[in-house]
Amino acid sequence: MARPLWVDNIIKKTFPQRFLAARLTRVPGLGRLMERWLFEGDELIVLPRERTIRVDQAVADLDQTVLPSQVVEHFINEANYHFLMHTCICREAEGCRDYPIELGCLFLGEAALGINPRLGRRVTKEEALDHARKCREAGLVHLIGRGKLDTVRFNVGPGEKLLTICNCCPCCCLWKILPLVSGAISEKVHRMPGVRVWVNENCTGCGQCASDTCFVSAITMDGSRAMIGEACRACGRCVSVCRESAITLSFEAQHPVQDSIARLAPLVNIK
Repeated sequence: MARPLWVDNIIKKTFPQRFLAARLTRVPGLGRLMERWLFEGDELIVLPRERTIRVDQAVADLDQTVLPSQVVEHFINEANYHFLMHTCICREAEGCRDYPIELGCLFLGEAALGINPRLGRRVTKEEALDHARKCREAGLVHLIGRGKLDTVRFNVGPGEKLLTICNCCPCCCLWKILPLVSGAISEKVHRMPGVRVWVNENCTGCGQCASDTCFVSAITMDGSRAMIGEACRACGRCVSVCRESAITLSFEAQHPVQDSIARLAPLVNIK
């Protein structure tokens, strides 16, 4: 049975308190219970913004036309069921003014048919592809994979029949909680395989990239130079905001799209 709308209304009202809930995942015992209830079986990949990517010429046989969006398009084309949310609950809850609230999540798989129809609608494959394109053009970042939070939110299942495609902004994203959650939960959200991000010799230490740009707070200033830590999920936003072209994002794997698909495909049956 689909969750009633009042459940989503409660989520929206309590959404700003998600950082407090994130800290609770570090409490022994309680954290393990929260992980099992809300995050068990999760595997999510952050896909970089395509306009930020430099192909590393050191990898001789890397396909020069590789685009992270091909991962999303693969699963949309493979899926038999596509469900599009009317709004993004994160941006709606935060009253986002910088990114379109109406560009909501896309869910693939049979379990999506159980989502309350007042929250969204079933769409065609072509409509789903067009929606994903609009999200990229709006500057949103795809996060794709299996997320138990969605099966709990919508009271649908099984989890292996629901693939989530979130379209995230840096200001309102649920996953801004990553620096605060337990390591067991944090490690469920990955950068795209084979992607590297680093600060190059152009850095002047202006600090722009470290100011409300990274959604996981992975960038810090070390004197007059930016430093990118291991928490980086390679979304590419820091590359976009740097006025000095001092941050580089590149593929250093031969088959990043295929590797991403191979990692996600066994987790969810979207037929």
